This record gives sequence, structure tokens and C-alpha cells, in this order.
Amino acid sequence: MEKTIIAEGKTTNEAIENGLKQLNVPKDCVDIKVLDNEDKRSFFSILAPRVVKVEMTIKEQKANYNRVKKEIELSQEEQEKAKGNLEQFLKEFILKLPEGTAYNIEMTAENIKVNITSKDLGYLIGYRGETLYALQSILSSIASKGIENRVRVILDIEGYKAKREKTLEDLADKVAKTVIRTKKPIKLEPMQAYERKIIHSKLQQNAKVETISVGEEPYRRIIISLKNK
Repeated sequence: MEKTIIAEGKTTNEAIENGLKQLNVPKDCVDIKVLDNEDKRSFFSILAPRVVKVEMTIKEQKANYNRVKKEIELSQEEQEKAKGNLEQFLKEFILKLPEGTAYNIEMTAENIKVNITSKDLGYLIGYRGETLYALQSILSSIASKGIENRVRVILDIEGYKAKREKTLEDLADKVAKTVIRTKKPIKLEPMQAYERKIIHSKLQQNAKVETISVGEEPYRRIIISLKNK
């Protein structure tokens, strides 16, 4: 069943943001229809309080989005099975990598962390981590073999993610300062969900700017703009 609400705000963006908070869904999960546009105001209403109304309907395929998703915890038996699956693959995999390559596996009930260390493994990371994330997905499938629940594997190679996190945090600060100075929004290039989360988190407490994600994967990107006052 579709859920529709009418949200209000001083601007269209503010009305949409208010509606998204009420529905508890991201913007790409709703159909939006502007009912009263702040740009269509008559001469006689110019002194009246500005109110923009938007009709927002959760898309049918996204109707269950705001159901609480429980973290899947693996049993001890499943953890051991997943680790065994990874061990079997990684022992053969590192034989094809430069001599001295090693790996480490850390187990938790929620995920498995795999770290591969060596020299000259840039080709396993790829441009902006594309190859690393693809390999991470493959490892998740391998770890999940024979297990009912899909195992979440978090892969890092030569500490790439920590270095990338620092780079993205610096980028977030730099772009935020530019937005504040120029008063114009800036759209960043497409990023992995993990990387977008770093940007959002870094600027979450910034009193002057806000961040939103737009577009569809794998081209989803962040827009950093001034907060509406």
C-alpha cells in the first residue's frame, strides 16, 4: 500500500527534507510533486509567509525500506565454516602474488576482516579501490559457501582504506570551505557507498553545510551545499 504525505517548508528543498524525515526514507525512494512553488507567488501574496507544499509518495518497490533491518549474526559454527572457506581460497590466491605476500583474518559475529599485505599490490586496489571492492565482493561469496546467511567480508590491502579515509576527510573539509566561501553547491564525483559514508560523517556536525547523495549506483555521488537558514 502506498504511503503519501504532504510536507511543508519555506523552500522546496526544505519541504522535501521535512517530508523525508517524516517518511524515514532516502530521496530516491519517493515520488515528489510540488503543490505550491515558492517561485509562483502573486503580487498580493508577497507579504504573506512563504510556504511551499510537496506531495511525497513512497515508491511501491521501496515501500518496505524503513523496516528495521536486523544485523545478521553468524553462529560459531558458521564463523568457522566461513573462515575455512576463505583460508582455502587465500592460501592458493597469495601464491599468485609477489613473494612475501601475507594475509590476516579477524572474525566477529557480524563480519570477517581480511587484510592482505605485500609490496606492489596496486593492481589489486585499482582506480579509487574499484578492484579492491570487486575482490571484496568475491570473498564474501566464497566465505558464504555452504552457509545460509551471506557473510560480510571487509577487505583491506596495504592499509589502503585508512589512507583513503584520510584523503576523503581532507577533501570534505576543503570542499566545505569552498562552498561556504562561494555560496554555491559542489557535486563530487561518483563514489562507493563506503566512501560516501565517510564524507557524510565528516561533515555531519558542520553547522554551515549539508550533504545529500544523488543518482543511482554505480554513479551515485554527493552534493555539498549551504544549509538553509
